[in-house]
Amino acid sequence: MVQSGFDVTFFDQWGEHVEAIKANGLTVNLENETQHVNLDIKHLSEVSETKEPFDLVFTAVKAYDTRWIAELMRPLLTQKSAFIGLQNGMTIDESSEILGSARSIGAVLGIAANMPEPGVINRECDSSQTWIAVGEVSGEETNRLHTVKHVLESAAQVEITGDIRSAKWMKLLANIPEMLPSGILGLPLIEAARTPGVRDVMNQMSREAYRLAEDLGISFLPTLGIPADEVAPGEQYAIDLLDVILRSYSRPGTRVAVLQDWDKGRRAEIDAFSGYIVREGEKTGRNAPVNEAVVKISRDIESGALQPSPENRDLLLSTLT
Repeated sequence: MVQSGFDVTFFDQWGEHVEAIKANGLTVNLENETQHVNLDIKHLSEVSETKEPFDLVFTAVKAYDTRWIAELMRPLLTQKSAFIGLQNGMTIDESSEILGSARSIGAVLGIAANMPEPGVINRECDSSQTWIAVGEVSGEETNRLHTVKHVLESAAQVEITGDIRSAKWMKLLANIPEMLPSGILGLPLIEAARTPGVRDVMNQMSREAYRLAEDLGISFLPTLGIPADEVAPGEQYAIDLLDVILRSYSRPGTRVAVLQDWDKGRRAEIDAFSGYIVREGEKTGRNAPVNEAVVKISRDIESGALQPSPENRDLLLSTLT
């Protein structure tokens, strides 16, 4: 965005990251080049010192931080401002509850990146390989939505969707089999999916999530750049989405967001992935036993009872029995 000439202010809660960028700029490592960008970046605590409102607020915080970030930014939004969640999970519900649906825009992302140290981003997919869909909660195609699309086109291939809830569900279906199993094994995603027996666990998690989406009346839309004529019928579509992630948005060393969080000693988005499937399934009477068992293993890792490791393979396979 900065390189495209937009007036951008960054806020970040990772203090060391902010200080590194202030001192040396942001380093972005791409597959074929390295970019250095100077940013107007501030500590998150400086939000309270900011006076002028923003037209657009893009948030990339973890799903579990959405509510308080929406509250934090609310004084800096006008009635015409938009709060755009560049996040996994169904965060449009939280932002809509805090800010109102008229100021909430949802987004779906297909991207692979990591931050190995403060001030450095490794972007494994460049802008031509990164895919984003954006949509108003109302489903309307507004001028504001086109503005958001234009801004994001500096970094990705961007589409507008008239059904952002279903679009985010499609990304959720793609995330369900990859995030927690790969994190539990402590392996890059491609390696985890190739581990004997693990793909069976991933596929069953996908099936359970698909059945819940059917119960909820979700529309199964083309996503992540899949052409409409390649959308498989039934549960196979959910399984195919993981293949798209493995083929188009993963590199041999790609570590899922859950594992990156655990590597840094942070809490992962368990409740935004399989935890969401289990929770919503309880409301509708749709059991998701494999997702539930995988959530339990994940919580054992966060409690310190387990460590992410390939040695957890048998434990992961036991979720099928």
